[in-house]
Amino acid sequence: MTGSPAITGRDALAYAASRLVRHSAEFGPTPSLAEAGPDARLVLMAGETVILRADPEAAGTALLRPEEAARAGERAVEIFLGRTEGRPVFAGSVAAEAAPLFPTPGYRALDLRALAAEGAVAREEQGLIATAKSLLTWHARHGFCANCGGATAIAAGGFRRECGACGLHHFPRTDPVAIMLVRRGDACLLGRGPHFKPGMYSCLAGFIEPGETVEDAVRRETHEETGVAVGAVAYHASQPWPFPASLMIGCVAEGLTEEVRTDPDELEDARWFTRSEVTQMIAGHHPEGLTVPPPTAIAHLLLHDWVENVVGAAAEPGR
Repeated sequence: MTGSPAITGRDALAYAASRLVRHSAEFGPTPSLAEAGPDARLVLMAGETVILRADPEAAGTALLRPEEAARAGERAVEIFLGRTEGRPVFAGSVAAEAAPLFPTPGYRALDLRALAAEGAVAREEQGLIATAKSLLTWHARHGFCANCGGATAIAAGGFRRECGACGLHHFPRTDPVAIMLVRRGDACLLGRGPHFKPGMYSCLAGFIEPGETVEDAVRRETHEETGVAVGAVAYHASQPWPFPASLMIGCVAEGLTEEVRTDPDELEDARWFTRSEVTQMIAGHHPEGLTVPPPTAIAHLLLHDWVENVVGAAAEPGR
């Protein structure tokens, strides 16, 4: 497929749609790939890339038949994700060195950022791939118990690890991130990190800390990075972000102050942009060549909905 579908809004968000009925160890036994039958499919990760069966005329698929995945060799990890339309779906990981085995016609190895940018698979499959990638990364990093140091083993089909020494159960984690459109009057506050591509500005964002509400994380991160005080905060939308396993929680916030003082350790620049400027940036027509993230990112959705006046009012009392 040569490019992403021309869609905008929530339908454009990468990794946010999935038809996976997730496996639960509480409901029936966990099948293995060998006994799952001919309808079973496997999402295969080789390092940071996913192996796709490519279709030059349409979106490809990461749902490989077991015999297709077998050409990559023995899998280091194999887990049961659940079912899509009744079909059992697994995920497996092999070494990154296996990716070059799939440049042959009909197959390709693609990292997840490029996969979303290209629209290389159907939107409903992106969420499935995100689940596979996040879980496989977690397994790769949790081979030993944080409590006693003993070796852990896969359980519950891959949705748990158990320590053979102390018996402690370990569960996959998701890291919550607050990403916020801070608005004040007819302007919004955007920043750019030193790693951004030239000219791109985005919404501010930061990890939510233990014992912290989403609203307070929005206020803290905005003040730490720019010195701007924030009052009312409202939720708008969310997006799984499998790098490696975050959940972007999109919010709209009311700026109480205007002066911007950037933290150089966090941001290269931050400033207020008018609604008309953001409209130009989204369209790619800004006179300074400034841009915003692509429609696959939740930052784009927040900006798009603000420009279109469809963001919800921040109803929580300000502080």
